[in-house]
Amino acid sequence: MLRPIIYIAITNHGFGHTTRAASVAATIQKLYPDVLLIIVTTAPRWLLESYIEGDFIYRPRSFDIGVVQADSLTMDKAATLEKLQEIKAKQRSIVASEVNFIRQNRVSLILADIPPLAAVFAKNAGIPCWAMSNFSWDFIYQDWGKEFREIGDWMSECYSQCDLLLRLPFHEPMSAFNNITDVGLIGGSPRYPDDEIRATWQINTPIEKTALLTFGGLGLQQIPYDNLKNFPDWQFISFDASAPNLPNLLKITDRKYRPVDFMPLCGKVVSKPGYSTFAEAVRLNVPIVTMTRDDFAEAALLLEGITNYSQHQILTPAEFFQGNWEFLHQSPQLPHKTDSIAKNGNEEVAQSVISYLS
Repeated sequence: MLRPIIYIAITNHGFGHTTRAASVAATIQKLYPDVLLIIVTTAPRWLLESYIEGDFIYRPRSFDIGVVQADSLTMDKAATLEKLQEIKAKQRSIVASEVNFIRQNRVSLILADIPPLAAVFAKNAGIPCWAMSNFSWDFIYQDWGKEFREIGDWMSECYSQCDLLLRLPFHEPMSAFNNITDVGLIGGSPRYPDDEIRATWQINTPIEKTALLTFGGLGLQQIPYDNLKNFPDWQFISFDASAPNLPNLLKITDRKYRPVDFMPLCGKVVSKPGYSTFAEAVRLNVPIVTMTRDDFAEAALLLEGITNYSQHQILTPAEFFQGNWEFLHQSPQLPHKTDSIAKNGNEEVAQSVISYLS
């Protein structure tokens, strides 16, 4: 019997789409070891391997651009538009090449987070495309004025060809999709026991004086690390290789570890608005400290999500970048909603995929 093959196409924008899609891929693989995963992204292989323990085929391809960024907050809209127009102009050859690959490899299903062209590949290859996200890229670009309108309309047309959208929490309406099923939060879970992490990294501070600083795969250029000296009895943890060497800053450079592995030891996760970080923190009930962001439409959805379902502190960029981080001494606000949010999205998506494949 042929192995069922799933082609997972991931947006090339930061690391968040990759880590959440890889979390789902890992769950599918765990529950259905016969499946063969083809992971299609230009994110680095080591990042995928830190989430997916079994084998997979890595196909480094890019079908969308997300946003061209210098770091996790600084966007270049003109370069983004130019790249998008280039992809649209090459659509025919991109589709032909991928459809050929999909047919040769007898792919049964495409799962997309959330490149628009994935739906076009599926249509042309005669297989279903299921999308999985809390927003689609047309929603981001619609916000950016009339020069992005044509690109936004093209993407909406692509998305409308999806057979199913598995819509994640903290979402926009996603009205381009005709068939929508809501699922719970997706994301990674800690892989090591807390005491093992404490012993390996010699973390001796109590939870309330331990904070994870995490700013996505692209990082931030101006993190005010200087403020850490105001908190000598705290332990800060960072995955930023370019962070300064400070007595109370632990830099994690071993790639087998991920931010989520350290979250249970932390009283706060300090982050820019980012879906995967927020989802992993909410799944573990770790309070989130973050800042507002006005130029990226998804941020408002994320801030509303954590305000409703997580202990939170929301700062202005000025408080984060120019302040003295006095917020660390303050208690987070309680979530506005008393009902909890569904946290079983990995399993829900995986079970749907497995039911289809078998």
